[in-house]
Amino acid sequence: MDPNATRLVGRTGVAVTQLGLGGASYGELFHKVPERDAFDAIQAAWDGGIRYYDTAPWYGRGLSELRTGAGLRDHPRSEYVLSTKIGRWLKASQDPDYDGTPWFGGGPFEVVFDYTYDGIMRSYEQSQLRLGLARYDLAVIHDLDHMYHGAGVKFEGFLTQLATSGWRAITELRASGLIRGIGAGVNELGMMPRFLDIVDLDFFLVAMPYTLLRQEVLDSEFPACVERGIGFVIGAPYQSGILATGPREGANADYGAPSAELNATVGRMQAICERHGVSLAAAALQFPLGHPSVAAVIPGVRSAAHVQRNLDVFQQPIPAALWAELKHEGLLRADAPVPE
Repeated sequence: MDPNATRLVGRTGVAVTQLGLGGASYGELFHKVPERDAFDAIQAAWDGGIRYYDTAPWYGRGLSELRTGAGLRDHPRSEYVLSTKIGRWLKASQDPDYDGTPWFGGGPFEVVFDYTYDGIMRSYEQSQLRLGLARYDLAVIHDLDHMYHGAGVKFEGFLTQLATSGWRAITELRASGLIRGIGAGVNELGMMPRFLDIVDLDFFLVAMPYTLLRQEVLDSEFPACVERGIGFVIGAPYQSGILATGPREGANADYGAPSAELNATVGRMQAICERHGVSLAAAALQFPLGHPSVAAVIPGVRSAAHVQRNLDVFQQPIPAALWAELKHEGLLRADAPVPE
């Protein structure tokens, strides 16, 4: 599979390379990342032809945006696509012992969830300053879900903020040319229908529910989006790590420690991949792009070596027999579209 081939992101008209770069890891998720390593990773991605970069204010509480902007500063703005997130803005912490969990470093800032008109505009302007850019391409509504806000009054209140106030700011940003497309990030099942009911999105950034391990969104959520022309970008294609490393000690899955059952499932997948002469990472990274509405996968990286690994496994040929065996063994849905 060609990492530099491009696909359109939903209804945006924006073409991105089908292999992108995710900025959470060099925002220091799970590990400290030296500044030089982050810049080398961004440069390695550029040298490898990757032209789609994704970041967020939340990643490292500002650190990822700062590094992304600095890493891309000497490259022609017209040659790459950049997405970042809206829905949080940052303020300086007054606590001298402030703990930036889950980030291992990052900025000394607290986050404020805010999906109002003023909150969206403040989030956008803060991102402009950290990135050092007058505009970015794709704005993604971030973490408006049950994982962060529960399923009760708090969540419903934020959803109402977005529908009655924040959405006006987003559409103004697009009308003025400051963004070219509008998406929403989802981490769990059931969130896409809630967004479809209240706002007119161009795409979803799907962080967990569509990977080599999980395809439940094929039941109804993806079809409902496809019917409206809404596309997808796939974040965390390695399930936050385990599909890159296999079931080894210290592996992460869904941003935490995997269960014994999950380790066993991944081990079976890995054995099938090895029988076909394919790495598990290659199958995980390429699988989502079998769906015609998926524009890109954006794995996170901490170093140039991680970027090179992704480029290598993305180009690894995968025989149709591997996908067939995964389906036969019940490890992949029978109706899951796979790359040709």
